[in-house]
Amino acid sequence: MTGSETRAAVEWLTSVAPDPGACRWEWERNPQGIALLPAGKRWDVLILPGELGYPTLDVLTRLIDRPGPVLADFGESRMGFFVPPGTASRWLGTGIRGAGPGTWIVVPHPGRAAGGVRWLIPPDGSGTLTDAGLLELAMHEAAGAAASRHDRGGGWPPEARDGHEEG
Repeated sequence: MTGSETRAAVEWLTSVAPDPGACRWEWERNPQGIALLPAGKRWDVLILPGELGYPTLDVLTRLIDRPGPVLADFGESRMGFFVPPGTASRWLGTGIRGAGPGTWIVVPHPGRAAGGVRWLIPPDGSGTLTDAGLLELAMHEAAGAAASRHDRGGGWPPEARDGHEEG
């Protein structure tokens, strides 16, 4: 990310904070490089288990040039896809959690490495989000492919994660 892209991403993310200026000030000085931000204003987050999230992200990146922001937690056991506000309250899916109004998420600074949470796809600052319908289709395709591999005695290859480095 360039400096101007990072600044735009920081502005976009902190715009949801109760006091954006104080949030930005604290975030920039926090040695861990993380902030706690409310979901449900500019974006919701759908949280997928990593074993579904990675193949879903692979499908998404084949379908569109740039999905919305995507987070991975420490150990990459979960991935968070930023989707339009209101998605979490309407989402029905086994094993998928939604963060919407009334929830807060840990967000790393988009311009630097953080402790346990990292961006797989950082925000671009323009408000790009992943379309929930497209995400659902990508999840179905990823789950179907995984089921086919499992039926043949395979699994999701560990090297598939190597293609998703921090942005």
